[in-house]
Amino acid sequence: MKNSILLLAVMVILLISGCSQTWNGVKEDSSNAWSSTKQAIHKATE
Repeated sequence: MKNSILLLAVMVILLISGCSQTWNGVKEDSSNAWSSTKQAIHKATE
């Protein structure tokens, strides 16, 4: 029983860690896309 709980705890920690990294990647990609869009609009309106 203790092994099952320990295994479940490790799996949850790995899942949360993986989701955290994915979320950071999404935020970084969104930031890059926004910066590129702002630059393109700025160049188009010069």
